[in-house]
Amino acid sequence: MTTPQILPVERPETAEEPESSRPWVTIVHDDPVNLMTYVVFVFQKLFGFSRETAETLMMDVHTKGRAIVSSGARERMEYDAARLHSYGLWATVDKR
Repeated sequence: MTTPQILPVERPETAEEPESSRPWVTIVHDDPVNLMTYVVFVFQKLFGFSRETAETLMMDVHTKGRAIVSSGARERMEYDAARLHSYGLWATVDKR
């Protein structure tokens, strides 16, 4: 009786991470209503960012149209987006 030969499983190499391991993010989008100083205030209040970090993120929102302000579990990102909505900012949740 011969022992069957066990061959290694071939797996293709992929450059992307599996979708399930990518974190969720909260994205703030530019809007024509809120003042830049107000957006900085909200970022500092809700996320505890330093003034410098909050201003950098606000400028990304203003110049690039959006900025990622938090990342993590989906439920937490939905909570962050809801808090931003309560301050009148436009925010969405997506996979990174």
